[in-house]
Formats: sequence, C-alpha cells, structure tokens
Amino acid sequence: MKKTFKLSHPTIKYPRLIEATKHEVKKYLKRERNKKLPEYADFWGFDCRFGQTEDSAEEIHVAQINEKISFAESQEWTQFYLEILAAPAQRAKRDTLEQDEAQEGEFEEQDGDEER
Repeated sequence: MKKTFKLSHPTIKYPRLIEATKHEVKKYLKRERNKKLPEYADFWGFDCRFGQTEDSAEEIHVAQINEKISFAESQEWTQFYLEILAAPAQRAKRDTLEQDEAQEGEFEEQDGDEER
C-alpha cells in the first residue's frame, strides 16, 4: 500500500477521517498477514514509511503506525503519506553463546536466592 490519505472532507468530521484511516490500515495489515507464506519464510515483515508527503516520508516500524497517525492528528495535518510493503521474512536464531550466557545468569540468580 502506497497511499496519501486526505484528511479534509466537506461533510465528514476530522476525527472520523482519522478513525477511518486507522481502520483501513489495520484491515490491510490483517489481509496481508493472512496471505500464504512462501516455504522459506516464518512470518510477514512490513517495510513502512510515513510522512506529510512522499518525499519527506521516513522509515518507521509497523508498531508505530497508529502513533504516527495520532501525531498527524495532533498537528492537524490535512494529508499524510503512508507506505506499507509486505515482505516474507525469517526469524533470526539466537547465537548459542548468547543463550548460554542468559542461562548462566538465570542459574546465578537462583543460587543467590537459596542462600538467603
């Protein structure tokens, strides 16, 4: 989805337009997540950009979309640009060294509790 959302309408009030854009984005994300994944992928990742115009759009995390739309509302923007591109992705496995260190830390905490 690459879209410039207009936030001005002669009969629809501003808060309803904001609510409608959030709903449209949520519906799009749900539709994309329900698509069949390729065999090599674990989940759908999203590359997102947000800004007042397409040229000024900056990369954001998918979890920040509602926050950014609310920011646009607080600044009373008349429009904003949102780009969401779905991409299949694989979860990165933790290094075994990191896991061993985390487990050692847990054991040390447990030992310390027993001494008290």
